[in-house]
Amino acid sequence: MRDKGTERWSTYEPFYITLNDKKVADIVITNHAKLRYMDRVEHQDTPHDEIGAWMWECLKQDRIIPYYRNEQDVYLIDDDLVVVAEFSELEHERDLIGNPLHRMIIVTFLGRMSETIELRDLKSYYSWLRHSRRMTLIKNSRKRK
Repeated sequence: MRDKGTERWSTYEPFYITLNDKKVADIVITNHAKLRYMDRVEHQDTPHDEIGAWMWECLKQDRIIPYYRNEQDVYLIDDDLVVVAEFSELEHERDLIGNPLHRMIIVTFLGRMSETIELRDLKSYYSWLRHSRRMTLIKNSRKRK
């Protein structure tokens, strides 16, 4: 997922889009993210490159915003779709000033807030998940004894 852009006539630099303090020049979709995308968003088989192109367009159009102000790994697309992403620096790639460019790694698509109401407050949702899993493990360990 790369474009080429020019700041001045006859001067080329890698094209990047700023998201928070990161300069995103590449997007990678993990296999897990692709499966979750098919399961929770599109409901059909979509290739990695189509998902990446769609994410790139969302970045270009400023449709991706952080879910929480201080967190840098959970994002909202169109104020509805919750996405978990990590960032890594691209080796040997810098902008004209020398700042590092980043690769956005899409870890998973959690789903749409309009369809899954629990996603509106992720912190309580994750604490509920941890609690329910812990209780399931406790119940299973009781059965074994």
